[in-house]
Amino acid sequence: MITHPAYEVEPWCVRETGLDLDVLAQSESVFALSNGHIGWRGNLEEGEPHGLPGCYLNGVHEVHPLPYAEAGYGYPESGQTVINVSDGKIVRLLVDDEQADLRYGHLRSHERLLDLRDGVLHRVCEWVSPVGKAVRVRTTRLVSFTHRAVAALSYEVEPLGDEVRIVLQSELVANVTMPQPSADPRVAAALKSPLRPEEHHAGGTRLRLIHRTERSGLRVAAAADHIVQGPSSTRISGESSDDVARLTVITDLKPGEKLRLEKLVSYGWSGLRSLTALRDQAEAALAEAGSTGWQGLLDEQRAFLDDFWRQADVEVDGDPEIQQAVRFALFHVLQAAARAEQRAIPAKGLTGSGYDGHAFWDTESYVLPLLSSAYPRSVAAALRWRQDTLPAARARARQLGLDGAAFPWRTIDGAECSGYWPAGTAAFHINADIAHAVVRYVAISGDEDFERQTGVELLVETARLWRSLGHHDSAGHFHIDGVTGPDEYSALADDNTFTNLMAQDNLRAAAEAAERHPEQAAGLGVTAEEITAWRTAAKAMTVPYNRALGIHEQAAGFTRHQAWDFSRTRPEDYPLMLHFPYLELYRKQVVKQADLVLAMFLRSDAFDEGHKARNFAYYEPLTVRDSSLSASVQAVMAAEVGHLALAYDYLGEAALMDLDDLENNTRDGLHIASLAGSWIALVAGFGGMRYGPDTVHFTPRLPGRLSRLAFSVRIRRRCLRVEITDSRATYTLVCGESIKIRHYGEPVTISRGTSQSRPVEPPPCLPPPTQPPGREPERPC
Repeated sequence: MITHPAYEVEPWCVRETGLDLDVLAQSESVFALSNGHIGWRGNLEEGEPHGLPGCYLNGVHEVHPLPYAEAGYGYPESGQTVINVSDGKIVRLLVDDEQADLRYGHLRSHERLLDLRDGVLHRVCEWVSPVGKAVRVRTTRLVSFTHRAVAALSYEVEPLGDEVRIVLQSELVANVTMPQPSADPRVAAALKSPLRPEEHHAGGTRLRLIHRTERSGLRVAAAADHIVQGPSSTRISGESSDDVARLTVITDLKPGEKLRLEKLVSYGWSGLRSLTALRDQAEAALAEAGSTGWQGLLDEQRAFLDDFWRQADVEVDGDPEIQQAVRFALFHVLQAAARAEQRAIPAKGLTGSGYDGHAFWDTESYVLPLLSSAYPRSVAAALRWRQDTLPAARARARQLGLDGAAFPWRTIDGAECSGYWPAGTAAFHINADIAHAVVRYVAISGDEDFERQTGVELLVETARLWRSLGHHDSAGHFHIDGVTGPDEYSALADDNTFTNLMAQDNLRAAAEAAERHPEQAAGLGVTAEEITAWRTAAKAMTVPYNRALGIHEQAAGFTRHQAWDFSRTRPEDYPLMLHFPYLELYRKQVVKQADLVLAMFLRSDAFDEGHKARNFAYYEPLTVRDSSLSASVQAVMAAEVGHLALAYDYLGEAALMDLDDLENNTRDGLHIASLAGSWIALVAGFGGMRYGPDTVHFTPRLPGRLSRLAFSVRIRRRCLRVEITDSRATYTLVCGESIKIRHYGEPVTISRGTSQSRPVEPPPCLPPPTQPPGREPERPC
């Protein structure tokens, strides 16, 4: 864990003013750059020292066998692991034949700055070699939002004192040696030399490597070109071999002289294209970037982000740390999704290899709500990726003896990669999470073409799974048994409330979409009888309730389980899954992450205010938050039921999950869903925003530490700006036709260019709930 202020608190950047090798891997994740297609971790350009080298292309992976002590029917046979592709960010530096390695000699100063408005990473350092030669190095790098296949960097070195001989080795390097993974299941599997060489080239200032994965059969191309500016005596040469293509630049620098290298890198990959086609693709992208030029790439990056921030920025007054953290979150969520373009949005984005680079339900439930307001085009693309993977999901459902589609718990290309089925395959709620995302996107965007072309098919196939997975009892009640909800410490439960309520919504939405689009429904074989069956199951859905306690049960019988003995659980025993057998967890009342509480947020319509307050008070002392997905949801519901100070603390935990490395695993990549959750905590928590079937609702209230919150949301081609203080909420329609919203249930109509202001109501006064001992929200000072 980062136990000191690693980064300066500034509103529009993340600045590191020293190089701490003990947290180098964490900073590499924080300073990662991506556009959703290419990911460059924040490794030093010189290659070493490093914590975890990383250069990724979204979707590029290798497969490997999943071993089982005892085989069973339906177990996934192969795992998938994200791999490093050819690393193009390496520029090795030699000063008078001394390799520039900051662990040796004397590092006078070192600063890195992630500029959230320009979308670039700056670095400047002054280093004295072991023999006393001092140089200053300045670098800037970007992964382009406007050129999907392009990343670039500039590298400038100058002497500080005596004349020096400088050698720069700009490289493309494949099959970089990786550190061995730990026993933590959240860490990626290490695959040794996953790329097989097919072509290498060095000519003039251009480099190229083409490789192919052995098992997954994916071909990957990387190409680079350079502009070198230095003294007239500067010499350039190139060489290449199977795994390295290198441009070497040699010159002598007198005091006041500089050597500057601009490097453009392009990538391409395919499971179908020939070597020649992929080579041409990478070279074409490189030529286009070269035509734009380094300064042009910088200008385009800034223009892209100017447009993004105009519509996506969240302003927070009263807590500079949260202000920085939420902008950091918005930037990294954008990086994870902007140019993914019908590829998955992994749980770590492209910032690290944690979770083997897999995508989970995090995307639909946490990331897409933010993107629906901040960058909606990426939402449609992410859901079309799910549609593209329907053949695999249908095949998985058939294998499990079910109808419709069974979407994978964790995957890269659409195939199930979870080898532990109680917490994987049994977590069928992924189907309803996808359906919920479809409904939410259509409601917010009004994109009828998307609903017709993509939404109907996703809703129909997910609904079919629920109808075959569940059953009616003799009294007509509909049950869904043997499933795992969001709380992975309660597996194979009957009638998980979250799953049942989300499935209920899924069934209703499928029926309505099929009737709105009868031609598409008919093409999928939907009949009137099937629609009736969906509606009947939804109406009869079981929602477990304990009348004696006056609360909803997380699943049938949950409240009769023995309580977990928190008094005998040491702080070092968390996360529990790494220190106790799952069987012990499954039999106790202990909650890994918000489950019933998440149901109250996403299906707010199914609970009245009294039940929300009682449910929250009951489950709060049981929830240990061994998942980064929990804090933001607990923040939302704490704010809704009136615990504003607690909600503020949970916001801090979600927002600072990576900047303060609260779960001790930021080294493996950022927690993209927790970053998105900080936006959810602010907008849905303190903004009180909920989407209804025909309008958007707000019940705003701020905690004492915040004096003002402002954000914008997009609703059917309208942009609504919301500004909240401790006493008033002001709604301004920035663009689009007039809109009707609800403020604490009161209808409010706002015309374009006008504002409406309403008072903020005080929260209910309730006794504060408790948390498990030692698991209070982690909000560093």
